[in-house]
Amino acid sequence: MSLFSLFSVEGKTVVVTGGSRGIGQMIAAGFVSAGAKVYISSRKAAEVEKTAASLGCVAVPADLSTADGVAALVEAVDGPLDVLVNNAGATWGAPLEEFPEHAFDKLWNINVKGVFYLTQRFLPQLRAAAAPDDPARVINVGSVDGIRVPSVENYAYSASKAGVHMLTKHLARQLAPEHITVNAIAPGPFDSKMMAFALDDPATRAAIASNVPLGRIGHPDDVAGAAIYLASRAGSYLTGTVIPIDGGITA
Repeated sequence: MSLFSLFSVEGKTVVVTGGSRGIGQMIAAGFVSAGAKVYISSRKAAEVEKTAASLGCVAVPADLSTADGVAALVEAVDGPLDVLVNNAGATWGAPLEEFPEHAFDKLWNINVKGVFYLTQRFLPQLRAAAAPDDPARVINVGSVDGIRVPSVENYAYSASKAGVHMLTKHLARQLAPEHITVNAIAPGPFDSKMMAFALDDPATRAAIASNVPLGRIGHPDDVAGAAIYLASRAGSYLTGTVIPIDGGITA
């Protein structure tokens, strides 16, 4: 056993949804640098193609909130799929008395149903890659807001991410006999479009960092490293877990 082979993902085929920016881009960049063949998807064609060109991976423009978008992504991936990273998601914030019903519908459809149905559609290719000593992997991106009660009024987001965590556990139990592991990571504050409203302001950024026990905002390597671990031989005996990547916030 060598340290390199223990954490290697070289040659694996990886799909990262919402991979054109933010946490998805961080994860995709990590897999590319580790020698994996990576597909990234986003509904904005120009954006995903620009990111793919900069990373050296394959761009698949696809709106995963539609059946046609899901089909386009599945059809773009040739052969067995070793790792599916369900990262695409959305958020919404509004005061309790004003929180709109359509926000719940939108976030449930993207954050939970999108994870379920894309995993379902990719099952034949995940099964083709699965082996007892090297399972196929599904990595869902949840959130610390699905573990602890957030201070901001993002009711649909926190509820949907808690749903992602339970869906992860349920799928893990169902797919374990087929040698497919299903785990989730729950990021805390990272530099992303979703967090830009807070982190772009220096004073707010400092305040958020001060509430993280480790005292800082997450780095790209933090989340990429967790995903690579879950996809490597080192993570092959782990399934049904939700791993907080949050600097200690949920502890």
